[in-house]
Amino acid sequence: METRILNYKIVIEKEKDDFVAYCQVLGLSDYGKTIDQALKRMKDLIKFHVELLTDSGYAVPVEKESSTLITSVEIPVSSSIKFSYV
Repeated sequence: METRILNYKIVIEKEKDDFVAYCQVLGLSDYGKTIDQALKRMKDLIKFHVELLTDSGYAVPVEKESSTLITSVEIPVSSSIKFSYV
C-alpha cells in the first residue's frame, strides 16, 4: 500500500493554564498543559479522525495549498508604554 503524507495547519493558543490546538479544515480541537502536549494530542486526534472517516467510507478533507504564512515579529519599545492585552 502506498503511503501519502497529509499536512494540516494547527493553530495553538494559550488559554488560562492550557494550550488549545485547533484544526479548522477538520473541525477538531484538543488541549494540553504544554504546546508539545497539545500538538501531540492533536496529531493523535487527527490520525484517529482520518482512520474513522476512511473506515466509514467518507472522503478525507485536505487543505488547499496556500501561500499564507503566519508568524510573529519582535519590536523593541520603551518599557514605560502602557499595554492593552487582547
